Amino acid sequence: MALLTDIGVEELGHLEMVGCIVTQLTKGEGAKSFDKWGRGDYYVDHANAVYPASAAGSPWTAAGIQSKGDPIADLMENMAAEQKARATYDNILRLSDDPDVNKIIKFLRAREVVHFQRFGELLNYYQEMIPPQVANA
Repeated sequence: MALLTDIGVEELGHLEMVGCIVTQLTKGEGAKSFDKWGRGDYYVDHANAVYPASAAGSPWTAAGIQSKGDPIADLMENMAAEQKARATYDNILRLSDDPDVNKIIKFLRAREVVHFQRFGELLNYYQEMIPPQVANA
């Protein structure tokens, strides 16, 4: 339980860090600047506020979270989510030429790798708890 709580709290911190990067990068930018980059619709709805959405503009919803109530299935889903986050950070690093942004993104990427490893350790723990008759069924 402590591991899941720690990772969950850290992930909220990641969201805050990315939000701060976006806020700093768009400070002083007005509607015309957003419109020039094809994001005028975002500015109309949110101005410079951080609004969790995909790169394509789809708002974040809980619909993307898969949960079965089964520790093994849920940990596998969590591990996949960490790898998807790592891949997203890799893509950001390919696009960014800002050393300050890249430093933070590299830190966040490293933490996703650690989360993947911790979830893997917990997965191993649960898999070892499965009685042999159930595992071989």
